[in-house]
Amino acid sequence: MTTPTSEDTQRNSSALPADKPSQQAGFLISAMRELKLVVWPSRQQLLSESTAVILMVSLSAAAIAAISRFLGWVASQVFR
Repeated sequence: MTTPTSEDTQRNSSALPADKPSQQAGFLISAMRELKLVVWPSRQQLLSESTAVILMVSLSAAAIAAISRFLGWVASQVFR
């Protein structure tokens, strides 16, 4: 049997429920600071990159669908 070390008791004492609001406030303050550092895209950049993503996803979906139909057709020819 082992006994708790000073590290174990220190870790448990800092996790009291009364400390929770200050931790949340600290998190929100840190999050707001980080959001101020973000470089947001311009409207034109956002639209052009969104269009590129939608186009590539559509082309990929079409290619996967075409390959799937082709392989389905091949399977139907082989396993008549």
